[in-house]
Amino acid sequence: MMAGHRNGTFISTKEHRRFMEFVSAVKKHRYIGICFGPAGVGKTISAQRCARWDKAGLLLDTWGPRDPSDMIAYKALARSRTAFYTPTVSEPARQTRDDLGTLMTRIEGCIELAQHPEKVFPDNRRLSLINLLIIDEAERLSAQGLEHVRDIFDRMGISVILIGMPGLERRLERYPQFYSRIGFAHHYRTLKGDELTFVLTRHWRKLGLQLDDADFTDHQAIASIARITGGNFRLLQRLFVQIERILKINELSLVTDDVVEAARSTLVIGAT
Repeated sequence: MMAGHRNGTFISTKEHRRFMEFVSAVKKHRYIGICFGPAGVGKTISAQRCARWDKAGLLLDTWGPRDPSDMIAYKALARSRTAFYTPTVSEPARQTRDDLGTLMTRIEGCIELAQHPEKVFPDNRRLSLINLLIIDEAERLSAQGLEHVRDIFDRMGISVILIGMPGLERRLERYPQFYSRIGFAHHYRTLKGDELTFVLTRHWRKLGLQLDDADFTDHQAIASIARITGGNFRLLQRLFVQIERILKINELSLVTDDVVEAARSTLVIGAT
């Protein structure tokens, strides 16, 4: 899969809004930005939402004969003007260069077709219609791959964001020419406090229940979930899949501490 896209429930959290503010700053000042945080906190989902990959990613990956329904993807890309790319493991620089070239050409064609749907073929342009390139799992890029990304940044005049795990910024320090172009860094954090309660309220509603953190039973369940997941977005989703299953099997209508512990026992707890 060339561009890569993950499925996941989107919730507009404070961390997502902070990420979008970071994106706006990178685009405004035309810098390279880096976003880092633990696995499972929501970095990829936020980046895909920014790029409108939920509407356009599948079209760009499968790429075949045009269909009238594709206009939804064209318009989404025309709004975002963003390319989202996930390198493969141990990806050679040549593949990075070729895949990015293909991806960006396709996106520019889609943007042009959104603007001029009467055209049979998009024009060849010198100026890019893309103004942001987001690269997820950036640790996978080789030194030569990073050089190619730097060349895109310098030559095409578009902003770049690299997303990865904590320590990404230290790795990039080894490449002075690339590192000198980094203007912003964003730490994507886990959910805490009111933010965690907000997300849990959404999960309770999906189960057809009302969360009342003043209720002792709900308060106990919240405390257990916070302890088990550490506010990790991906772990929360996995845990609630099991909570829903346990409620249905046992015909229960309350999320209790015992239900949460039973759900936890079915999981291999980890943020990866």
